[in-house]
Amino acid sequence: MTWAAASTGLLRLRQVTALGDRGASTTEAALVTPLLVAVMLFVVLCGRLVSAQMDLDAAASTAARSASLARTDAAARAEADRAARETLAARSVTCRQVTVTVATKGLRPGGAVTVTVGCTVPLSDLALLSVPGSRVVMATATSPIDVWRGGPS
Repeated sequence: MTWAAASTGLLRLRQVTALGDRGASTTEAALVTPLLVAVMLFVVLCGRLVSAQMDLDAAASTAARSASLARTDAAARAEADRAARETLAARSVTCRQVTVTVATKGLRPGGAVTVTVGCTVPLSDLALLSVPGSRVVMATATSPIDVWRGGPS
């Protein structure tokens, strides 16, 4: 058998075995593509929730620091609310509802202020994923009150 005859026979063998697989890769791609798209959209959903959590952590920390600088309970609550909302707005966080809870315990020197910020993150605007409803994300931060500051003015 010459080299030309052997290569021709090998070529025919490849053609015969390839006929049974014709269209298999197209079918596989058609079946796998929706699954890959769903996984990518799930990653986007998880990314949105993680991003919202990080932004809420920053807002709670900023709000606690602002509240710890206030001289009265009412001023601490107002400053914490303002700081949390400004931080969320600056970070372009979309919340259906924002809640800010402040625990001052009298604002005494050496004490601490604890702020909890809650955000209802809408999920229904993820168009292709069709996730109904929303998810509440919460963050809490505590800031110490300076020991050497003066009393209420």
